[in-house]
Amino acid sequence: MRLAEFRSGFAAVVGRPNVGKSTLVNTLVGHKVAIVSPKPQTTRDRISAVLTGPDYQVVFVDTPGIHKPQHRLGSHMVNTAISTLSGVDIVLFVVEAHRPAGKGDLYVSERLGDIPVLLVANKMDLVRGGSLVALENYTSLLSPGWGFLAVSAVTGQGLPLLLGRVREAMPPGPAYYPEDAVTDRSERFMLGELVREKVLSLCRDEVPHSVAVSVEGVSPRPNGVTYVAATVVVEKTSQKGIIIGEGGRMLREIGRLARVDMERLLGNQVYLDLWVKVKEEWRNREAFLRSLGYDGSRL
Repeated sequence: MRLAEFRSGFAAVVGRPNVGKSTLVNTLVGHKVAIVSPKPQTTRDRISAVLTGPDYQVVFVDTPGIHKPQHRLGSHMVNTAISTLSGVDIVLFVVEAHRPAGKGDLYVSERLGDIPVLLVANKMDLVRGGSLVALENYTSLLSPGWGFLAVSAVTGQGLPLLLGRVREAMPPGPAYYPEDAVTDRSERFMLGELVREKVLSLCRDEVPHSVAVSVEGVSPRPNGVTYVAATVVVEKTSQKGIIIGEGGRMLREIGRLARVDMERLLGNQVYLDLWVKVKEEWRNREAFLRSLGYDGSRL
């Protein structure tokens, strides 16, 4: 196959928090690359998801929701999302099809510049009245030259057409990742995210947003079991109590659910050693954010 016949490039997936960006990316590539939860600001850093076909490779770059930051971690998240816009071939600006455009959507739209944009109205499974309703909700947001598609990451509605539009936007070029690659993220990063996902799904109020997960070790054992040592970090002693739960029940359930996904990811049995510690105001501590893999130079 000649190089000119192969198309490849990058599609940034942006939008305000909780519009379904990560679910959309996971569905498009057919793998769980980014964790998901009903809580906003689940995605904290840029995650690339790779989809390779016979004559194309699309790298979908999932980003944190763009919002008004309340701490240094939030600033990192927003700066990461905005910086992703540079050097991509198309932007998928994801909004919620069943809601009218709001101030958060306008805030995102004003930062997109001159990059080709496809406005993607997600969650069509929640819309009564079809795609015309979704279009009417966002007509005021559409800029000249933008495309518009109504889709549902849950039911698959509109996704083949969306993928076709993205492929058309890719220029001729080489594959950036091996054919079997699905993400640019390390195994250790993915394991930590699986633990954090379970905290997000099981815990309430402010606890999920105050949680970080540090994976200290991943090592194979002679019996074929992979040993994973991870620490759940919170900001307050009261949050530590919630994570552990009465008699350790909550922590055990978090570990049990995370271990199931870890074993699916690694393809073998996992022994998960899970701990909880308090690090006050960690979201505003640059050195600690860097230790978690966040680039403090962008904060």
